[in-house]
Parts: sequence; C-alpha cells; structure tokens
Amino acid sequence: MHEDIHVGGVLITAFVAYALAAFVILIVLRLVFARIHFSRYVANAPLAEAGLYVCVLALLIAFI
Repeated sequence: MHEDIHVGGVLITAFVAYALAAFVILIVLRLVFARIHFSRYVANAPLAEAGLYVCVLALLIAFI
C-alpha cells in the first residue's frame, strides 16, 4: 500500500509524487527525442508525448 507524503505538515497523496516523477522522466525523454527528431516519426508529436506520459505514469504506479 502506498502511503501519503508529509511536506511541511501537509499530506500529499502518493499519486502526486508519481505524477511528478513521470513528468521528470518525460522531460528527459523529450531531450532524447529532440536529438533523434522524434516528430519525423509520428504524425502528432504532442499527442504521442501525452500517451508516453500516461504509460510512464502507469508503469511507475504498477512497479513502485
């Protein structure tokens, strides 16, 4: 079971921590995608990145 995080006396759900971690991972992946010109390989790059964010978030929730 995932526990809440205490930040300055405020309880933050674990989902928020997972969402922030997935966002950091997505930022790193965007840097990699910029080097390989990711937008050439997909029709709608922002939609593909949003889908990738959801997948990374789901993997973090499932395996951590």
